[in-house]
Amino acid sequence: MDAVNLEDRPQSGEVMVNGKPYLPDAKGNLVPVEAIKPADKLEDETVRKIIGHARELSAQIGRFKQHTFTDLSDFEALLAQEYGATKGGAKGNKTFMTFNGLMKVQVQVQDSIDFGPQLQIAKGLVDECLNEWSADSRPEIRAIVTRAFNTDKAGQINRAEIFMLLRLDIEDERWKRAMDAIRDAMRVVGSKTYVRCYERGSIEDNWQAVTIDLAKA
Repeated sequence: MDAVNLEDRPQSGEVMVNGKPYLPDAKGNLVPVEAIKPADKLEDETVRKIIGHARELSAQIGRFKQHTFTDLSDFEALLAQEYGATKGGAKGNKTFMTFNGLMKVQVQVQDSIDFGPQLQIAKGLVDECLNEWSADSRPEIRAIVTRAFNTDKAGQINRAEIFMLLRLDIEDERWKRAMDAIRDAMRVVGSKTYVRCYERGSIEDNWQAVTIDLAKA
């Protein structure tokens, strides 16, 4: 039987062969629609309907994101033309607000951080400190260190716990060298720009996010 082009299929997924409708199964075999159980056919139709709406929504969100960045860029271009400066900080974090202070759009740039080989040097120095300190002292620090240098299932270092180590105020010179090694190990491997929208009923109210994330809607 001739191969079937997925893009040539109608929205129902049916394939016409000699004037009769067929549906391909998970193995690629064409099954006559009349031979498919009604429950299986209904499930197929339901999933296709939901996926169709999801595709439309995904495309709409993509257009919204593009329009948002275009609108903000156009506005900033006007500011730069008038004042000779751009809005926001060095990392691109910016807040745009309505005149009445009840709506705002925040643009945030989030760096993706990885760690170089200096991290292993830092771990060695930290281990030296822990081994010389009393076994009963600073148990909370030991717990943080354990969590920080243990990798997760994907082999990733716990970044939040690493940053917590950097905030600890410890005078031991080896500890300070370890923290310097951690800072030297940090390297930005990429960044993402996020747009978040907020609104509130009055100046006294807390900001409420305008939800776009399906999981939080």
